[in-house]
Parts: sequence; C-alpha cells; structure tokens
Amino acid sequence: MTRGEFDIYCGALPKATHVIQWGNASVWKVGGKIFAICSGWGGANGDRISFKCSDLSYAMLIQEPGIIPAPYLARAKWVMIEQAGALTGDEIRAYIASAHKLIAATLTRKVRAELGLSV
Repeated sequence: MTRGEFDIYCGALPKATHVIQWGNASVWKVGGKIFAICSGWGGANGDRISFKCSDLSYAMLIQEPGIIPAPYLARAKWVMIEQAGALTGDEIRAYIASAHKLIAATLTRKVRAELGLSV
C-alpha cells in the first residue's frame, strides 16, 4: 500500500482527521486520538505503516516476518509494517478499519455523540 492509498483509505473512515507530524509522518486520528500512521522513516525501504490493534492481533502480527512492535507505541499494542508485502493491501485496510474502531471506542460517550459515531 502506498502512502497515497493509505491516506485515501484513512480519509474515508468516519470522522477521521489528518495531520502531518514528526517531520513528514501522515497521522490519522479520530476524536483527536491517533489510530494509524504512515511515516517516511523507512528511508530506502520506503514508507512504514503503523496502527493500533487488539491484543490478539498484536500477538499474532508481531510473529509475522516484516512486522514489528511499533517503536514508542508497542506498549499500547501498536505494530509497524517494516517490509513491503508483509501484509496485502486488503489486510492493511482491514487492520486500519479495526484500529479506527478500537480508538473510537475509547472516546467518551459525549465525544462519540458529538462526532456522530456509534460504537
């Protein structure tokens, strides 16, 4: 998945907002909380995608080649796709949609209501 595809997909999720942070990272949030990041920290390896996941998905994904615990975010069950092809585009989209739902579920009822999100 390219950074452009990543941004288009994340932008289509309900109430998702986008900022560029930490140099040139494409950071996607819902209710002000981050659910996915695409960073250029990969250098020659290209962009790297990171996202929040469930405890079970985290345990499974970090066993896969090309996927590591996300630096600085692993304690919160985030992974980073370190190598292109570690997951298919469809798999990445499914995990990002799940990340969006996981983060939206942590928002207060008031914030979810203000955003029109039902979780």
